Amino acid sequence: MPYSLLDLSPVPEGSEAADAIRNTLDLARQAEGWGYRRFWLAEHHNMPGIASAATAVLIGLVAQVTSRIRVGAGGIMLPNHAPLTVAEAFGTLATAFPDRIDLGLGRAPGGDGAVIRALRRDPMADSFPQDVVELLDYLGPERPGAAVRALPGEGTNVPVWILGSSLFGAQLAAHLGLPYAFASHFAPGDMEQAIAIYRDRFRPGPWNDQPRVMIAVNVFAADEAEEARYLRTSMQLAFARLRTGMPGKLPRPVRDLDGEIGPQMRHMVDGALKISAVGDAVQVKDQIQALIAQYRPDEVILTGQIHDHAARLRSFEIAAEVMNSL
Repeated sequence: MPYSLLDLSPVPEGSEAADAIRNTLDLARQAEGWGYRRFWLAEHHNMPGIASAATAVLIGLVAQVTSRIRVGAGGIMLPNHAPLTVAEAFGTLATAFPDRIDLGLGRAPGGDGAVIRALRRDPMADSFPQDVVELLDYLGPERPGAAVRALPGEGTNVPVWILGSSLFGAQLAAHLGLPYAFASHFAPGDMEQAIAIYRDRFRPGPWNDQPRVMIAVNVFAADEAEEARYLRTSMQLAFARLRTGMPGKLPRPVRDLDGEIGPQMRHMVDGALKISAVGDAVQVKDQIQALIAQYRPDEVILTGQIHDHAARLRSFEIAAEVMNSL
């Protein structure tokens, strides 16, 4: 089972974006040694706790300090950009780092209404399917007679994934014959149905001849199970604050999460983050095995926001050991 890593380049309380970027580069170097296939970064805007807003720039930095691991976007929010500029950015990355760059595409804004306005995005426009097709054309075979060409970009055939947390993305990925990554790490509700629709309706094409599904799993692993549950509270608390309109830096872990957010919010958060593996190596292995058996993915991408960088490294190291043992 191939396993990959999704990093949001978290900015923990008590640190700055520069620290987060250094930590991301360190994690990427370690992940390459631990056997992770891909290292993906996500586009978020106006978030004090996430340092990956300029996603393509950070991808380039990660690719520069690694040598084998695939590096990409999980994802780029395509409605925020012209397809040509995305093709040029990722075509440039693919030219500099051949056969190592991935491009995952989402249709969410990656921010709130103020961000949509700042990005000059029309909130009523929804041309995502057409924009994906246009982007594929720019990255595909050379088009010498075309009025507009992505240079660099043309002929790089950067692998494009459709990301989603609903049935729409599953249908689009199936129709275009593209691989599909489900955002199960924070929106698991439609996962089973979306995967079934994608596999049932997949149409082979120039990009892929068979469906390929990736699911995202939060992982919080430590040498002691109680420590893993403690580390997890940072992400639970951050998610609760985001849902109540108070995003900030990644909180320090707490011993009494219910005392911080209340049992009702705790129930909502745990439901959203239920696709998780938490505990020591044995427990994490059992939980990941159960998820793989239930959803039958072709690949798993692991994520998890942990306040302490050393603990985050150890968590992903344990997770890699688990995945290698399956």
